[in-house]
Amino acid sequence: MEKEDIPLMTEWLNNPEFYGRYFSPIQRTKTEMEKALESSPSEFKQFIIEEKDGTKIGFIAHFFMLHPWGKMLEMGYALVPSERRKGYCAEAAKIMVDYLFLSKEIACIQATTDIRNVASQKVLEKAGFQKEGIERKRFFYNGEWRDIVLFSILREEWKEPKILTKAIQHG
Repeated sequence: MEKEDIPLMTEWLNNPEFYGRYFSPIQRTKTEMEKALESSPSEFKQFIIEEKDGTKIGFIAHFFMLHPWGKMLEMGYALVPSERRKGYCAEAAKIMVDYLFLSKEIACIQATTDIRNVASQKVLEKAGFQKEGIERKRFFYNGEWRDIVLFSILREEWKEPKILTKAIQHG
């Protein structure tokens, strides 16, 4: 994500339909988004998802979650509603997994999704993630506590790049 993406990202984050019924909208001003981008730790990176013609349709990010025993690398993503169910998120997730295992000394990548968000669970499965289990009442949204599903992929399950080497070989 670059500075010129801030107006679009701000529009997406402030739109309740962008995250849909599984995640609370994040209300931010353009100024707050600029400050967040400038002060973002190196462990938190956002990437814009684009169609082949350059149309920006969503984002994918990776970040470390603090944990009592260390840092856990996690990723998340969102697409504009009109571009969902077309394979873009699954492709972006595969690219992100390749990128993270090729560039970081990590053993595991994890992701969580609302237990009712079947589409997001399918994205993770297509990217090679396995369901680990359910974490009960982890997020408060729309007046209720919601359960989430934890997914992960281990380096040994990934084995080799799925997308990035294809792009390099055919590029």
